[in-house]
Amino acid sequence: MAEREWFDKDYYKVLGLTSSATEKEITRAYRKLAKTSHPDTNPGSEEKFKEVSVAYDVLGDAEKRKEYDEVRRLGPAAAGFAGQGQPGAGGFNFQTGDFGDLGDIFGGLFGGGRRQRAQRGADLETALHLSFRDAVVGVTTSVSLPSNDACHTCGGRGAAPGTGFVTCERCQGRGVLNDDQGPFAMSSVCPVCQGRGGRIVTPCPTCQGTGREPSSRKVNVRIPAGVNDGQRIKLKGKGNQGTHGGPAGDLFVDVHVSPDARFDRRGRNVTTNVSVPLTAAILGTTVEVPTLDEPVTLKVPAGTQPGTTMRVRGRGVPASGKHPGGDLLVTVNVTIPKKLNREQKLAVEKLATALKEEVTHD
Repeated sequence: MAEREWFDKDYYKVLGLTSSATEKEITRAYRKLAKTSHPDTNPGSEEKFKEVSVAYDVLGDAEKRKEYDEVRRLGPAAAGFAGQGQPGAGGFNFQTGDFGDLGDIFGGLFGGGRRQRAQRGADLETALHLSFRDAVVGVTTSVSLPSNDACHTCGGRGAAPGTGFVTCERCQGRGVLNDDQGPFAMSSVCPVCQGRGGRIVTPCPTCQGTGREPSSRKVNVRIPAGVNDGQRIKLKGKGNQGTHGGPAGDLFVDVHVSPDARFDRRGRNVTTNVSVPLTAAILGTTVEVPTLDEPVTLKVPAGTQPGTTMRVRGRGVPASGKHPGGDLLVTVNVTIPKKLNREQKLAVEKLATALKEEVTHD
């Protein structure tokens, strides 16, 4: 596409505004148009959505808007001023290296006739390890995700502190190469400077000239009560940020639940075991049973059989939404002595006789 057409592209008109529109008016117009032209709700409106997103990417940023207005005011003549090494539109200066946003605008305005497409951010995956109790009752925690922030040494410029940029020898600072084909003036992004119009003299030692450095960010995660080991939780819009007005990706959290020595799960019920002596099972007793919170006292009726399961209401997975609350299921184990002295053996034999049970000696 000809450079003239790119310079004449009216992003204000795309958003239905005039050049005197305020920041709030620009944001309000973009949100309205993005909603009505989003491909998810209006199939076939992809091009309109992209056009609106590109317009807002420029006009929604104060610095980019200032540079865009200056480019439109200067017209095609603006293509030649970058190589002078002096401030141009928006404070463009190769000596200081302050041309990041303007370089991007030139790339978008006449970079081979291609628009900057709105792109959705990448989805991310992470693992979260929970204790048994936190998985049962639910918890709000955070996960740490990798990120790329502006380099703290060079402030995102890519050049070592105290150094700057030099004009690109190939494109003479214009960021594009012209290809005159008779009545048509075609242009493409300069392959040497990638459309930025200049190159770094001395790359920043921290980021190696990229302007970005690895960092991390924390994302809060609300884990619902009763989450299972191996369950995957989706957090919409918590992945990588989109580009050129595109939506952010999603974050997928894989939950890993640590086993507990005292408790287990059966659906929304929590299970545990309690041991009582043989005589207590015969005569009946009360025992203290642990729960995920405070222990409770459980009445064991006389004659309780080994393996009997008793229920403590409301001590399982808490109720949430359409899910009812669970209970604590207590399995009673009866302990039987392995060795008896003579007196104890005689007592058992008397009990057996009283119960009319046949006793066979070893």
